[in-house]
Amino acid sequence: MKRLYSFLYDVGYHYRQDPSRDPAGTLLGSATDQPWICLLHQQAIKVSFVTRIGVNFKMEAEGLSDLDKGLENEDLSWTVGLSFVGDNCNGALVFTLPQASFQSSTQSSISSAPYNAKLNRRDGAGGWSPLVTDREPWLQLDLRDRVEVTAVATQGRYDSSDWVSSYLLLYSDTGRAWKQYRQEDGVGRLVGNVNSEGVVQNKLSHSIRTRFLRLVPLDWNPSGWLGLRVELYGCSYKSDVADFDGRSSLLYRFNQKSMSTVKDVVSLRFKSRQAEGVLLHGEGQRGDYITLELHRGRLALYLNLDDTRLRLSSNRVAVTLGSLLDDQHWHSVLIERFNKQVNLTVDAHTQHFRTKGDGDSLEVDYELSFGGIPLPGKPGTFLRKNFHGCIENLYYNGINIIDLAKRRKPQIYTVGNVTFSCSEPQLVASTFLSSSSSFLSLPAPAAVSTSAAAIGGFSVRFQFRTWNADGLLLSVRLAPEPQRLELQISGGQLRLTLHTSVRQKSEVSAGTRVNDGLWHSVVLHTRNLQIALTLDSEAASTIDPWEQLESRGNFYFGGCPSQGCENPTLAFQGCMRLIFINNQPVDLIRVHQGILGNYNELQFDTCNIRDRCLPNLCEHSGQCSQSWSTFHCDCSGTGYSGATCHNSIYEPSCEAYKLTGSSSGYYSIDPDGSGPLVATQVYCNMTEEKVWTLVNHNSSSPVRVRGSSLLRPYVMRFNYSASPEQLRAVVTGAEQCQQEVLYSCRKSRLFNTKDGTPLSWWVDQGGERRTYWGGFLPGVQQCSCGLEESCLDINYFCNCDAGTDTWANDSGVLSYKDHLPVSQIVIGDTNRTGSEAIYRIGPLRCYGDKSIWNAASFYQESSYLHFPTLQAELGSDISFYFKTGAPSGVFLENLGLKDFIRVELSSPSVVTFSFEVGNGPVVLSVKSHVPLNDRQWHYVRAERSVKEASLQVDQLPLRLQEAPSDGHVRLRLNSQLFVGGTASRQRGFLGCIRTLTINGVNFNLEERARMTPGVSSGCPGYCSGSSSLCNNRGRCIEKSSGYVCDCSQSAYGGPSCKEEVSVSFDRESSVTYTFQEPFSVMQNRSSQASSVSRESSRARENVAFSFLTVQSPAMLLTVSTFSRQYIAVILARNGSLQLWYHLLADGEPDVLGVTHHSLANGRLHQIRIHREGRDVFVQIDQDVHRKYTLSSDAQLILIRSLTLGKVTGREHFSNEVLQAGSKGFVGCLSSVQFNHMAPLKAALLNRGSSLVSIRGQLEESNCRALADSTTSHSLADQAEKAKEDKEQRSDDTRNGSAVIGGVVTAVVFIALCVLAALGRFLYHQHRAQAGATAGATTTAEKERRHSLETAYRAELHLHNPVRDNMKEYYI
Repeated sequence: MKRLYSFLYDVGYHYRQDPSRDPAGTLLGSATDQPWICLLHQQAIKVSFVTRIGVNFKMEAEGLSDLDKGLENEDLSWTVGLSFVGDNCNGALVFTLPQASFQSSTQSSISSAPYNAKLNRRDGAGGWSPLVTDREPWLQLDLRDRVEVTAVATQGRYDSSDWVSSYLLLYSDTGRAWKQYRQEDGVGRLVGNVNSEGVVQNKLSHSIRTRFLRLVPLDWNPSGWLGLRVELYGCSYKSDVADFDGRSSLLYRFNQKSMSTVKDVVSLRFKSRQAEGVLLHGEGQRGDYITLELHRGRLALYLNLDDTRLRLSSNRVAVTLGSLLDDQHWHSVLIERFNKQVNLTVDAHTQHFRTKGDGDSLEVDYELSFGGIPLPGKPGTFLRKNFHGCIENLYYNGINIIDLAKRRKPQIYTVGNVTFSCSEPQLVASTFLSSSSSFLSLPAPAAVSTSAAAIGGFSVRFQFRTWNADGLLLSVRLAPEPQRLELQISGGQLRLTLHTSVRQKSEVSAGTRVNDGLWHSVVLHTRNLQIALTLDSEAASTIDPWEQLESRGNFYFGGCPSQGCENPTLAFQGCMRLIFINNQPVDLIRVHQGILGNYNELQFDTCNIRDRCLPNLCEHSGQCSQSWSTFHCDCSGTGYSGATCHNSIYEPSCEAYKLTGSSSGYYSIDPDGSGPLVATQVYCNMTEEKVWTLVNHNSSSPVRVRGSSLLRPYVMRFNYSASPEQLRAVVTGAEQCQQEVLYSCRKSRLFNTKDGTPLSWWVDQGGERRTYWGGFLPGVQQCSCGLEESCLDINYFCNCDAGTDTWANDSGVLSYKDHLPVSQIVIGDTNRTGSEAIYRIGPLRCYGDKSIWNAASFYQESSYLHFPTLQAELGSDISFYFKTGAPSGVFLENLGLKDFIRVELSSPSVVTFSFEVGNGPVVLSVKSHVPLNDRQWHYVRAERSVKEASLQVDQLPLRLQEAPSDGHVRLRLNSQLFVGGTASRQRGFLGCIRTLTINGVNFNLEERARMTPGVSSGCPGYCSGSSSLCNNRGRCIEKSSGYVCDCSQSAYGGPSCKEEVSVSFDRESSVTYTFQEPFSVMQNRSSQASSVSRESSRARENVAFSFLTVQSPAMLLTVSTFSRQYIAVILARNGSLQLWYHLLADGEPDVLGVTHHSLANGRLHQIRIHREGRDVFVQIDQDVHRKYTLSSDAQLILIRSLTLGKVTGREHFSNEVLQAGSKGFVGCLSSVQFNHMAPLKAALLNRGSSLVSIRGQLEESNCRALADSTTSHSLADQAEKAKEDKEQRSDDTRNGSAVIGGVVTAVVFIALCVLAALGRFLYHQHRAQAGATAGATTTAEKERRHSLETAYRAELHLHNPVRDNMKEYYI
């Protein structure tokens, strides 16, 4: 039988014959002992296998002349890492084990003993079963030696209804200190059986090298009991091991003074007893060095190749990887370097990086040290903390270091005591699993001596590690009563509290960030009227009680039972070990056996902590933090939001900004959305019908060029405000791009007249030289005048080529967008007398967004579009628009072997998003109150991440479902992506789909539709074109003979949702919109609040409005809830804008000071506020774009109302907010939008509705016109005031003309009063005329306006069916 082997060749590099076909790097082997030939580096190598040693082989090789010369005196037997691939390591391991190798927690009878648990055996009762009273059953196997396990097979008890349906797998080298096996995505649960006879085999994603293995059943047959038979598959495993005691090391000495290498491979496995320690170190005299060490439980690699700056700097930069590596379990390390390229692999995680420095080789002098860095000339003295633990299979460039040390070869020098077997410390840890119910209750042991008893008091010490920022560590009742002592983690600090009475207590704190996942030591003792707390090596913190304290009753670790003590906040989730009470060690094994103390929700003899931030699943450089059960992503400063920082906070194009109602200005756009490219700032020109995107560069002014030639040409490289990748995304997504080139010349040619060789050219975005100039087509050496046949000299195709002494011009516009933008210009003919050129390259200008109206029409149910497999293992976002008249149909589908993802219209009013990643099917549905098959456009956005899944349809409430914290996370697909149908050609979609975007990639539906039967490109209808028929979030609705704009979701009105809705307020004016609740909510608000919280765990609000005022303080807008939350937007006393977020009823509000200057300046200001969880994004006009982070990400629960203007009677508001609310608002408000509500428009259109409350006088107005008027009045007032002050000062200096001055002043004053009165009269007259004009609007226009707003009015009606879920709709 042929076998496959993976081969590490030539100083350890992994050999791949054809990476495209054979990514695993396998070589064809032989089942016999005959040698085989392989070709490496064009060199034939003859290899004979001599001895099989586990997964390694000893082999003889001929032709490996490049290997290290230090072994030239050794025999030609080499131990190399030939790891098994395929079926080489799948032998049965349990079948031959003796009875003594089987142990269990209990057994239900002698015939159900654990040694009967061999696969397919019918001995005894046909398998193992524990006692029915066993609350923590387990079956343990001793494999007699360390082996490599690759698969586990299980079976139920023979001829019974007893089987295990899921289980955990623990492993250990010693039968103590167990570690849980987890699959690639962190899942520990393995699938078991569904009957008693079937065999279910789980192939392990990564093999286990262990001696002891324990199966822990989790679920079993609910109609029967627990029964188990088992088999393990694998092969034997041998290794060379060295044990370092923390004061020792191995030195590998070179045969020459120094060793210089351009490629290195270092591989090893280690397990450590501490979080610090040097594994490898080498350095050279020129400054090169390599150091591999443990630091805070992570592996740090320091590497320098002849970089003087790093050599002279004390701050060496490390590449770190791994976490929790001090868990006393084996971890593998591989360092691969070729020149400056380095791969660092720790267990299953790899980091690629490039070293700094001027050289490509690593030069190390004399020796490499392993396990420590000894100080030269001082044996036993080390520069850094030594490694304390075991290392096995240590290879440096193919050399087995430990094997040489064991054989006492002269290349190896041993410092200190290094042994060649791994000593195993007997440290028993316990894991506290639950933050609500875990506890460990222990009695106080008796004093060991009379002297200790005479001193009194008590002492406790232990070690802990956790990720949680809060949790109870220890609680003990004291005598005299009712005193008690509590030690807890609070906000990442250690806090010791002495409760002397119900209301009196004393506290001290110690440490910072003790929830960092590392082991921390705690010592607590009471003696001599003092309580002392010591954390790690810090100084003790003390409390001085009034009397000597004694413990009374049990010591409670980690939490409290129902009686005995109380959890101050949460129980402890984490690990504890080395518990001592009164200097007596606590035997946790006896606790587990029920002999000592009591416990609940604990795992013994294991620390089951895991790092959920490794790998970092936060996207776009989001910062990962974690608790025991989950992780969180901080997206601050990334430009992205969401649970994993997946969603861009910016629009993809200027066209998209215009559709949201924005005006011209600088904007950040993110062309690839959730893709890898970050946002870039551009200028959006929206003054024309087309929306132009402008990207500037570093040379916008005209440049004069002289003295250049082909030998020494003038070169200008243009640096744009966007990266080349961002520019490519902008250009690709645009309908058309262009760039203006202004080029004037005098005696300066563009082309050589003899042979046509270009003398000047420009370089496109891909680095290609281009010789066509403004306006002409690519590939032709001509200018625009040649195209138009208008050149000054008909013998040339460019004006400049005539070479005249007068100025000529070859300006034009480059419009072939695949070549844009211009990245460089080269001018080479200005070195003659009087020769010169002037050029200016304009900004890149693009218009249109190809993706917005890219559509396909499906008119056969069996038709579909197919695309490559969706790449969405860890997350995906899918968004599109659809319109249909069919009752159901699948929008898109992608299948795997078991996994799938699908979005469909499952009924006329329900959109469903479903997927499977291994935890069972997940289905999210959004039901609309109106049919969705109304032949109108509807928006769908489905997202799945490792944290949650969500579904959004139009403006309906977001459906959100959290992912299980310990479930599978990878979506494994292998079929094509089907759009508009399925692989089975059933349940196909009939209708139109447009703007399909997945993970930031826009799918070209039109191009694929042109070649697919049953599908056509584009979509018929007035509302399917690229022109913006409806503005400011207005929705285009198809009619039989045209279209109308539904402005119900817009803050604007008019036929195309462009008319500003403005209202003038006085001090007593206010508009309150009440968010009506359904009857069920009014009956039980608390239960409804909790359900909403589960449905959508992340808050979102969007607020937009414009205002004009000269008053401060002022209240602009407030949103309040029934749960005493509120949001307030106010102008402070100095006129600056402030945002108040009070999201926690018992907490302090967050106050965001957005501006320092006054906005109460009589000018019209546009405000946009967007909140996503903790992040708040604020835009003021086109100038201010800021981001803030709140202290809470709580959502608004049960929104009660939104108020514009004056607010009274809200006692839960802060004083400053109340003061601004009492002042109200005097000025003009317009275009107010809150999420999908337009409250100001609702007030004008529904004055009689019970949902709208209006106080004071409101007058329709035009804020923009009023802003112009206010500005001009303000300037006139300032001029008159200055004139009055000047005349007053002149009057004071002319004492002899007092009477005349007084008369003049009076006349001026009277004239000003008359002018003011006249101005006021004219203003009111003008407004009255405007009102009369509005009143004269034709009946037809009124009916049209009425029809446009009908949907909005119906939405506000109390008896509308949509009110059945109105609270949910608005939240």
